[in-house]
Formats: sequence, structure tokens, C-alpha cells
Amino acid sequence: MSCNRVAIIGGGNLGAAVAEGILKMQVLEADKLYITRRRTHQLNHLKERGVNVLPSNVDAAAACDLIILAIKPYQVVDVIKEIKPALTAQKTLVSLVSGVSSEVLQKAAGSDIPVFRAMPNTAIGLGQSMTCISFDKPWADRLPVVEELFNQLGETAVINEELMAAATVLGSCGIAFALRFMRAAMQGGIEIGFSAEMAQLITAQTMKGASELILSSKAHPEREIDRVTTPMGITISGLNEMEHQGFSSSLIQGLITSYRKIEKSK
Repeated sequence: MSCNRVAIIGGGNLGAAVAEGILKMQVLEADKLYITRRRTHQLNHLKERGVNVLPSNVDAAAACDLIILAIKPYQVVDVIKEIKPALTAQKTLVSLVSGVSSEVLQKAAGSDIPVFRAMPNTAIGLGQSMTCISFDKPWADRLPVVEELFNQLGETAVINEELMAAATVLGSCGIAFALRFMRAAMQGGIEIGFSAEMAQLITAQTMKGASELILSSKAHPEREIDRVTTPMGITISGLNEMEHQGFSSSLIQGLITSYRKIEKSK
């Protein structure tokens, strides 16, 4: 079982990134991909590549068998009601919307519509997303369809719905947290002598290499840290100063603060 046509309802930053990933990874041919936005001219870069760019959410939903919601939380119920005439039990609805539960989605869509939640990040545009997926048991037979799509756009993990807020913070907000570390490292690199361009290249490639070390070995980060720290060495001196200044604790507190904000908004 697979999806033949995909509709992305909402062509903002995340929706457009999903479309870019689908095209880059050749998940679907461009003419089988639909995306909506009120101001369609802002998606001309996709239209020029053959994507169906529409102002009508209903028309896009009617044309496709997998429908992705990439909209704001306050829009969800109204948009689902808008496209409801186009929904059938043979279609699959996937919400990328943070903080809106399956219960709310299901109630708006109808009890016979397969509903999933997924939380990717903006690296999906490069086929490098970490996407967490949750669903209710009645729709287990549709899980392969959803996994097949997002597995081609990075890595996936199926989680319990109560962890979706945490997945949003760690996987989606986590992109910004990692990039803030990159910016700080670049600034330090400039201070010790590199040009901005060279500091960015060295930092980005080093972060990429660090990620690959963990993904390939599945080892705990401390194991790799131990391999580059020697007694009285420069690495451990730098690490200890960072910890003295609150590096790990500030990052953890940032994650917790973002998580609490999601929980408070429910």
C-alpha cells in the first residue's frame, strides 16, 4: 500500500519544506503533488517545477489520497471542516500541527477517517528530517503508508501520542537549538582567527561529522568525547569551562521551558 497523490494543506515554511523534500528525494513526480496557499504566487518556485499549486484546500484534498495538514493550530478545526466533503475512509489525514491532539483531529474529520500525527523538522526539505509519528490503534493498517512517505524524507520513529509535545521540542525546536550552538561556535572561531566563511564551514562539517559518529556507531556521546579528551588536554579544559558556565544545564532548561509552553497551550 502506498500513496499515489499527496496534498499539503498549507504552503508556509514547513509545508513548502515537505514539498521540497518530496521533490528532492523523488518520492513522487511533481504533477502528483499538490500544495495550497492563499497567495499562490509565493509558491511559484514549486509551480515552475510542475507541482500543483492551488488556492483551494478542498480541491487539493479531493485530488489526493494522503492529505498533510501543515497549518497553524488555531486553523485546524476550521480547515478540516472545510475539506471534510473531500475526505473518505480510503484517504489518510496526517497532521503536522503541534499541540492538537488526535482526539480533536478525529472529532473534526469524522470517526471513519484515518488520522495520524507526525512531527518532522525543517531538514525534511533535504530528506534529512527526524519525524515522529503517532496514531490510534484502529488505523494501524495505514501506518505503512505514512512510514513509507516519511522514511524517504529522513528517519522516523513511532511514539505514543503523549510524547508528541516532547518530540516537537527535541526534534523540531531542536533544529534551532543546534543552529544556535553552531552560531556560537562560529563566533568563537572568528575570535580565534578564522574568517566568518571558514568558521562556518569548519563548524558545520564538524557538527555533521559528530552526528554521523553517533548515528553510525549508536554509541553514547560520552564514548566519543572520551576518545578526544586526554589528561590535562585542551579538549577537557574547554569542556570543563563550558560546563562551569552552565552549558548542559542551560540547554536542558531551554528544552524544558519549550516543553512547558506546549503543555500550557493545550
